[in-house]
Amino acid sequence: MPRRLGRPFFARPTLVVAEALIGKVLVHTTREGTTAGAIVETEAYIGEDDPACHAAPGPTPRNQPLYGPPGVFYVYLNYGMHFLVNIVTEGKGFPAAVLLRALEPVDGRELMARRRGAGPDRPIPEAALCRGPGNLTRAMAITLAHNRLAVSGASLYIEDRGLDPGPVAWSPRVGINVGVEQPWRCYAAGSAAVSGKR
Repeated sequence: MPRRLGRPFFARPTLVVAEALIGKVLVHTTREGTTAGAIVETEAYIGEDDPACHAAPGPTPRNQPLYGPPGVFYVYLNYGMHFLVNIVTEGKGFPAAVLLRALEPVDGRELMARRRGAGPDRPIPEAALCRGPGNLTRAMAITLAHNRLAVSGASLYIEDRGLDPGPVAWSPRVGINVGVEQPWRCYAAGSAAVSGKR
C-alpha cells in the first residue's frame, strides 16, 4: 500500500532527504484528473551560508516558508517564467529545502502532455514531460497557490509506493551561478528523465 510522507520524513538533514526522495512519487489531483511521477532528481539548498539558497540574504517575505516547519511546499516563480517546487527540510528556524528537478511519469501521462502543449506537430517524449523543474511544475499543474501547503495535503502530496529507483549519483547543482562547488544534486543514475549533466 502506498504511504504518504509526513513531516517527520522531512525533519531530517537536507542531504538525507534529497537522497531519500529519489523514487518517491509526487501526486497531484485536480479537476482535470490525477498526475503522478517518480522523483528522479533533487537538489539541496541549505541555510543562510549557502549563497544559492533563497535564505542567503536572511529572512524576507518571499522566503518565509523556509524558516517555518519542515514538510511544507515552497513554490516560487523563477525568472518570471517558471514555477519551481521545493519541500522545506530540517527544523523550524533553520532555512533549508529540497528542490524537485525531474520526475518519471507514472500516472496521467496524457494530461501531462496536454499541459506541456504537446500535439501531433509537437510531440514530447515521455521521459521529457517532467524533465527540469519548470517542466515538472507545468506538467503537474503546480503554481504559487500551492506555496506554504503541507506536503501531506489532500490533493498534492508525496507517497512511497515502494519503487526501486536503482543506484543514485551526486553532482554539483545545475542552473545556478553561485554555490556551484557543492555536490548537492542527487539523481537516479539510470533514469532518462534526469535533467542536466550526469
